[in-house]
Amino acid sequence: SEVSVGDLVAFYHPEGSTYAEKAVVPSWRLVRLPGSLDAEIGATVILQGMTAHFLSHTTYPLKTGDVALVHAAAGGVGLLLVQMAKERGAKVIGTVSTESKAELARKAGADHTIIYTKEDFSKEVDRITKGKGVQVVYDAVGRATFEKSISSLAKRGHMVMYGSASGPILEVPGTVFTNGSIFLTRA
Repeated sequence: SEVSVGDLVAFYHPEGSTYAEKAVVPSWRLVRLPGSLDAEIGATVILQGMTAHFLSHTTYPLKTGDVALVHAAAGGVGLLLVQMAKERGAKVIGTVSTESKAELARKAGADHTIIYTKEDFSKEVDRITKGKGVQVVYDAVGRATFEKSISSLAKRGHMVMYGSASGPILEVPGTVFTNGSIFLTRA
């Protein structure tokens, strides 16, 4: 929606130089904040929100009936991604490290949560999907989840990497070539 003079806005400027009290920004970069959101929250969530939107609407555009596996579902991007996935009609399986984070992910709309410190998430995905796998895995974790994420995909599923919190993928494992036809991308 268009912005008007006096609107409370947020923006992201990829070229940096935004650490200032005032900035001149092209209007097309501005996002009007809803009245329930203050400027501090708006400024902190804009990059995470843009990332979640890009992942769910462009990198792999979710559609009704899709099943998505969202790693770090209680993190900044994860919580927004869960909500956007639900708005698009997808079923969401979220991985988290603790029960309190599982509760956050469920409140955001996750249909299933897997506490990966207690359960093997790939086995749980297999159980939840009755062996069919998920259409997409959104993964900001990296090395620690990569192979099991690949094995969680349905045929022609999409592995979307957008971070590497546990380290980068140093080599592509053989499961990429034996798990049917899949798509691998780094957003």
